[in-house]
Amino acid sequence: MKLPDLNKSEYEVLKVIWKQENSSVREVHDRVKSSTTWAYTTTKTHMDRMVKRGLLQRSERDNVFVYQSLVSKPEGIAKMVQYFADRVLEVNYSSLISMFSKSEALSDEEIKKLNSILENEDD
Repeated sequence: MKLPDLNKSEYEVLKVIWKQENSSVREVHDRVKSSTTWAYTTTKTHMDRMVKRGLLQRSERDNVFVYQSLVSKPEGIAKMVQYFADRVLEVNYSSLISMFSKSEALSDEEIKKLNSILENEDD
């Protein structure tokens, strides 16, 4: 399955879930509310839509729905890098990959996977 384009709201949710798998809507909302203007119901709506789009998986734990990402961090960042490189900077991906290698946003393994994903997208 080819990963669909992700919007800013989806990235906000995914960033939280990448750090803490099995997050409830409340846990995600508590982490994004300072950087968004979302009400709790808005966070829930975004997450339910992401389940329908195949970006998140929902299961029940102790009578609470918890969500797991079906998109790895490198896959999600690859979509962001592609968009940014193609539409904003109009540069090749390798320029942006080198930027990630100098930051602590991704591990060495995640950078390798990101590079692999981007190389395969060019095919």
